[in-house]
Amino acid sequence: MQQLLTTALTGLTLGFVYAAFALALVLIWRSTRIVNFAQAPMAMITTYVALLLIDAGLSYWLAFVVALVSGLVLGALVERVFVRPVEGKSEINAVILTLGLFIVIHALAAVLFGSRYRSFPAPFGLRGFEVGELNVALTGFGMFTIVAVLVVMGLLVALFRFTDLGLRMRASAYNAEVARLLGVRVGRMLTLGWALAALVGSLSGLLIAGGSLVHPSYMDSVVVYGFVAAVLGGLDSPLGAVVGGLLLGVSLSFVSGYVGSEVVALAALVILMLVLLLKPGGLFSHAAARRV
Repeated sequence: MQQLLTTALTGLTLGFVYAAFALALVLIWRSTRIVNFAQAPMAMITTYVALLLIDAGLSYWLAFVVALVSGLVLGALVERVFVRPVEGKSEINAVILTLGLFIVIHALAAVLFGSRYRSFPAPFGLRGFEVGELNVALTGFGMFTIVAVLVVMGLLVALFRFTDLGLRMRASAYNAEVARLLGVRVGRMLTLGWALAALVGSLSGLLIAGGSLVHPSYMDSVVVYGFVAAVLGGLDSPLGAVVGGLLLGVSLSFVSGYVGSEVVALAALVILMLVLLLKPGGLFSHAAARRV
């Protein structure tokens, strides 16, 4: 019973971590139709910004806010400087560009911050609590992660469903030419999409780093599992990203706890293949209506 409860709660917390990163992928996909593989190293950079401020004596929450703002600015800069020149061309160009940025940002981080492991603090406790004879493996920081991800998901749903800004962002992503004819400033919408996605990515980097160790590659595994979570739920659905993250996190936690940690990556690959074979658009995808 104790192992079952611990495995489930560990998977739940891990799932929300994957969901946080999947939300960043979903946001940039909905606003630009690009899968950004550089999202992880961009989040890593802003996490290091927070760590430098904390080491300098600033409070955790001030460093937290500065890291999020840094992500917002970094996302806008990357879109303006690197992505804008290839926009309007083949979509694969932008994807390959993000893979190149993935490598370059890694190398840059190793030069600027070094390659050694560094401890990153957490604002809340990292120990679970006891109920009778059971140890509940749900920490204060874990509950903060769950609340943060749910709030971000709710904000994204509200943005795309209930605001004119979200509608303009979606129009710019789906058909830039028609959006321009309707008066939408497509360039600004794409920049905003990258900036907001980088902000959400920065949040995921901070949540993953809390109470753990950071180094230039600490987000590499998360980008893989976050991508699987986003595909599992559907790249167009913020709710799907969260559900996909939870299903993946709990599934991999049970695989690790009852089968072995060495087959976790294989299990993630099997889940991805099953989704692509049975429901390629993800669990929350909708069939596109076509007028004949």
